[in-house]
Amino acid sequence: MSSVPEVTCRPRSRRVPWFLVGLGAAGLVLAVARVAGAGGVPDAWVLAGCVLAALGVAGAYGLVVRVHADASGLAYRTLLHRRSARWEDVADVRVRVRYARHGDIHRVHVVTRGGRTWRLPLPVSSSADDRPDFDATVEALRALHRRHGSPESDHLAVLSKGTAGRGVRLPAFLCALFLAGAALAAWFVPVVAAEKLAWTSAVPCSGREAGRDEDCLTTLSAVVARTEVAQGKGQSWVYFTDGRPVDRVSVSKEGAAGFRAGDRVELTVWRGGVREVVGEHHVWREHFPAAGEVAVTAAVCVLVAGYPAALIAQRRRARRRPADELLPSPLPFAAALVGTAVWALPYCYTHPTLVPDSTGGVVWAGIGAVASVALFGWAWRATRLHTPGTDRPAPTDAGGEDVFLAARFLESTEYNPHGFGTHIVLGEDGPAVLPHSGPGRYAARPIPVRRLTVTTVRRPRGGDGDGVPSGWDIAELDDDGRPVRLAAAPDDLARILRAFTADDDSPAVTAGSDG
Repeated sequence: MSSVPEVTCRPRSRRVPWFLVGLGAAGLVLAVARVAGAGGVPDAWVLAGCVLAALGVAGAYGLVVRVHADASGLAYRTLLHRRSARWEDVADVRVRVRYARHGDIHRVHVVTRGGRTWRLPLPVSSSADDRPDFDATVEALRALHRRHGSPESDHLAVLSKGTAGRGVRLPAFLCALFLAGAALAAWFVPVVAAEKLAWTSAVPCSGREAGRDEDCLTTLSAVVARTEVAQGKGQSWVYFTDGRPVDRVSVSKEGAAGFRAGDRVELTVWRGGVREVVGEHHVWREHFPAAGEVAVTAAVCVLVAGYPAALIAQRRRARRRPADELLPSPLPFAAALVGTAVWALPYCYTHPTLVPDSTGGVVWAGIGAVASVALFGWAWRATRLHTPGTDRPAPTDAGGEDVFLAARFLESTEYNPHGFGTHIVLGEDGPAVLPHSGPGRYAARPIPVRRLTVTTVRRPRGGDGDGVPSGWDIAELDDDGRPVRLAAAPDDLARILRAFTADDDSPAVTAGSDG
């Protein structure tokens, strides 16, 4: 691929864009003619013409979009934008994977020396059928870059949802959004508490206060004319005869179902609204939220904001790691947040101001805070980034008994045909690949360890596929000139490599991190 003179990317078919352009032109003519004929008043035909015109714009985009690369550099153009760069100014050509509902979408991103990132309009891969063409185009772009520039990475960096190079804009936006919601809910806590207190302490109005003081309770008589019980989440209503004292009152679904036409009821009016409807067999009261409920809402928003904050912290910790390196799962932080919610939400409900009002409240808050600190400390340690081969304990072997370890070769070979292996067995009969976890060596394929040379041990990358857990390590091996990858948990991988070296008197082993 290093002899590729140039690469040009255009949409595969030009018939569809031309067809859309034709539709757009017809739609524009239709819209203009209808507006002129109707005296400037738009109608359904004008709307249809505008829709067709929008399709024409999409077709024009498909005709114009183009990506071109040659010895001088890389350039692309769209309907409204053009951009180019010399290969000397390009730091890397990467692939970013976006997970969609019906499959993964692969796009090409170009990183410049200044740190800016472009997303090329082409090529794009959204299915397994067009993936080979996409991979060939990306490799051709990288070949030109290697020949005429100086790439930062010696391999294709694939950025997926769990890699270090993903941006923090979306997590930062979500974190700020939920924190803003928490601040808004916290601001309403004293307002809700004051309204609840005013309602519970309100007294009936005296004769002189009736109709003038909204903070006292006014009682009025009425007769139910009919009720309207909403379906689903709509509003339910109670209507009154002759529209007196009011035409209708919005109530809960259960409240509307409890009244019947002809029921004599008493209405309690407070601060300009009907707050109670009391009948002989049924009573409806408006729900006034407690301050604790609003405080719990604020606490939930803070806890939810903690998860994107944990993602931001993880990516900041990994800012000096390779962009395509898989980060540890953030689930330990989610577990710490759930553990905090177990004690914090009940505490916020009973102490809306967060200030303990008794010895029990002080003990509750103190023990809960210590538990949360311990949980987040555990999560921080569980998600730390280790360097392969430097912080693993020395593996031990259990005599000559067979030991079954979860591990898999990522390439199909004669000892791992079609990627069938899920485990590796170690023992007196030598290492072998198995499609099961034992016992026994049924369907075992011996591993030719004398052909294998360990070149490096590294963390997983985005290009290693979704089948490799983020907590595993990967050993890159040379199998008589053919590169193969072996993935396993760090301790298990160290044990497997030790078994490889035990069966081979003089292997070349260079274990360590790749960046």
